[in-house]
Amino acid sequence: MKILVVDDEKDIQPLFEQRFRREIKKGEIQFAFANSGEEALKYLADNNHEAVLILSDINMPGMSGLELLSKIKQEYNEPPPVVMMITAYGDTENYRTAMKLGADDFVTKPVDFAALKEKIKTL
Repeated sequence: MKILVVDDEKDIQPLFEQRFRREIKKGEIQFAFANSGEEALKYLADNNHEAVLILSDINMPGMSGLELLSKIKQEYNEPPPVVMMITAYGDTENYRTAMKLGADDFVTKPVDFAALKEKIKTL
């Protein structure tokens, strides 16, 4: 399974690689990383339908995660990737907006990696 993680925080990549090292080593999961919504759209354009799951931060400079979600759901619908939104803010406004735009799930920071792994297993 290929997972695209979109977050402007630079320490996200080593954190995900460390927390999923067993799954990566077994070849069960591959990660790609984008530091912005714009970079994520470029990745998706260059690697159409490669990412099965997209984990996107909501609050990023430039294009927000919610804007990215809207573009993904409009442009990449055959087959649609699963999109989980990640935010440090567990407020209902972001949750409602993300779900209205078509988010498949919502994860709050700090990420509970055990719970995230369980969600990924159900895909």
